Amino acid sequence: MDLATVIQWIIPIAGIAAILFAAYLARDVLSRDTGTDAMREVASTIHEGAVAFIRRQYTTIGVLALVGAVVIGLIIFFVETADVADVPELAGLPIAIMTSIAFLVGAIASMASGIIGMYISVRSNVRAAAAARRSLVEAVQVAMRGGAVSGFLVVALSLLGVWGIFVAYETFVGEVTVAEAPFLIVGFGFGASFVALFAQLGGGIYTKAADVGSDLVGKIEAGIPEDDPRNAGVIADLVGDNVGDCAGRGADLFESTAAENIGAMILGVAVFAIASLAGWPNPEAWIFFPLVVRGFGLIATIVAMFFVRGSEDEDPMNILNRGYWVTTLLSVVGLGISTAIMMQTGTDAIGANGIPAWVWMFGAGIVGLATSVVFVYITQYYTAGGWRPVKEIAEASKTGPATNIISGTAVGFETTFVTAITIGVALLTSAFLGSQAGLVNAAGHNVGAIFGTAVATMGMLMTTAYILAMDTFGPITDNAGGIAEFAKVESGAREITDRLDAVGNTTKALTKGYAIASASLAAFLLFSAYIDKVNLILTNQIERGVREAGTLLESVNLADVSVFVAALMGAMLVYFFSSLAIRAVGTTAQAIIVEVRRQFREMPGIMDYTQRPDYARVVDITTRAALRQMVLPGAVAVATPIIVGILLGHEAVAGMLMVGTIAGVLLATVLNNGGGAWDNAKKYIESGHLKDDAGNVLGKGSPAHAAAVVGDTVGDPFKDTAGPSLHVLVKLLATITLVLAPLFIR
Repeated sequence: MDLATVIQWIIPIAGIAAILFAAYLARDVLSRDTGTDAMREVASTIHEGAVAFIRRQYTTIGVLALVGAVVIGLIIFFVETADVADVPELAGLPIAIMTSIAFLVGAIASMASGIIGMYISVRSNVRAAAAARRSLVEAVQVAMRGGAVSGFLVVALSLLGVWGIFVAYETFVGEVTVAEAPFLIVGFGFGASFVALFAQLGGGIYTKAADVGSDLVGKIEAGIPEDDPRNAGVIADLVGDNVGDCAGRGADLFESTAAENIGAMILGVAVFAIASLAGWPNPEAWIFFPLVVRGFGLIATIVAMFFVRGSEDEDPMNILNRGYWVTTLLSVVGLGISTAIMMQTGTDAIGANGIPAWVWMFGAGIVGLATSVVFVYITQYYTAGGWRPVKEIAEASKTGPATNIISGTAVGFETTFVTAITIGVALLTSAFLGSQAGLVNAAGHNVGAIFGTAVATMGMLMTTAYILAMDTFGPITDNAGGIAEFAKVESGAREITDRLDAVGNTTKALTKGYAIASASLAAFLLFSAYIDKVNLILTNQIERGVREAGTLLESVNLADVSVFVAALMGAMLVYFFSSLAIRAVGTTAQAIIVEVRRQFREMPGIMDYTQRPDYARVVDITTRAALRQMVLPGAVAVATPIIVGILLGHEAVAGMLMVGTIAGVLLATVLNNGGGAWDNAKKYIESGHLKDDAGNVLGKGSPAHAAAVVGDTVGDPFKDTAGPSLHVLVKLLATITLVLAPLFIR
């Protein structure tokens, strides 16, 4: 057994090791001190609300997923005949059953990763708050380890799920070859995307409606601090941090890793064909390469967790960045090992300038890792309080809410410039490096360029587990601050939780930047995979004599009216979907505002602590409204590409994918970074950094602070509902068209 075969065992080994390490971290966190009785009481209330929402949300999503699996199976059974099947030998019932099973496995794994991660998160918050009474470093470690449970489970379940269903189909279904299996498991990615869309929508609507409602009535109308126990909406707000940022983002990045693994494996099939014809050793290694790289990324993150340490007077962001850099550097080593062993061509050099093919592909992977680092710092620049954009918005708050909103909107639009340039440079550079590897197929086409972009995407996603841990760090520290405020802990602990909350806002923004960058690279990868799948079907038709030769989809003609109309529909979908998501937050927030105002009015003892607000009623209102409001935007997102494909055909769908992806990436960038900048401009003022011309601090309770709160509430549905949901939408468009491509063939 040679090295290229042996190294593939890193896939199950790393996946299982990550799950075991997540269990170790969970045990470590849950064994920590839980603080005072008052702290435990608040944490228990948050836990109950989060579990109640997740139970109802995932029951709804589970029913929708079951219906979806049946509908997909029926469509494929009736439509995917031998003439349009990507694997003609399995046309009809076999491929329908296999796709439905893959869809359900992807959906179940996605739900499991979100639920388990959120469960640990709502148990970590009180322990982080208790740790803050003793030490900043301990509080950072507790919150980060709690977040890492979610990070490791999401990536490990995605890796093991894709690998497991691939091996099962390739081993136990006799007609399936290693080159055909990637096309048969795309249902896994669709199932993950389907769950992620509704999880992100439902969680995003819940968390931001609760945040907007409690902030506007509590901070502006009642004049009480954030997370004040007199605010009836505060528990719903703290619950929302978990169901939106933990469960929602976990499902988002789960489907990212799953869909991108499968897309890269499909592109690897083209290189597999070249390797088989040329007699290269281990041609199947090119298909398994994306999974091996992901395994090395998990191992790198496990090691990096032991470097999350520092001193009490250190910036907590530096402590987290230290672990991120360890993950990145170890990922470079893992990437080098993977490419050197798995991309051997049997000759000393087939690439340009006498350089082996693996070296060029290693370079493409480095481009992906470098892109992730660049996006981390781009997002920090636009959303952290120490830089020009946030200070600019804070200064604009001096003259009222209108100028705050104008400034924040301008910052959001500005971020598209550097985002587009960075993504463009990454794609062009990785495509160039891949093209130098000399991977030319039988038709004379250089497939190395496309595979180079896939390797760059895989490189970028090697750090996913650590990035997701940093993301979940945010809601844990946010909740810890709320618990400290609620339980009236000593001021030193509250000061630490405030510092961690500000860092948590930045880490949540970083994850959104990372997610949209990965969505951009992945969308191009999945678009290429869609073209490959369509051409596989068209080639089968040509060989069966039911289609003319020379009719493969070599390019997408935007001058064709059907393609142009489909592209227009793709761009429209992005904006219409965002409108529905933002409106859902507004509608739900209105119900919360009315209820919180009613309680202040009818229960006057709330303000002097002689009456306890009815937190449960606000939680129930938010839960019911969020679940009701998530259905329409989700249905629109799923139905639109199917309708366009049926009416206009497979080439038009390609146009919709291209333009919809571009529009989605840019709008998500505006929403994510604009909202994050608004949020931290408010925090900047609350921290006492904004001063008037005479040098007086304009802090909490000032007109500038009130203006910043308004701007923050405008940005809330941008950055935590519509923006993150667009990440999922972009990839859902790709996975749904991959699964249903036979339905669109003309």
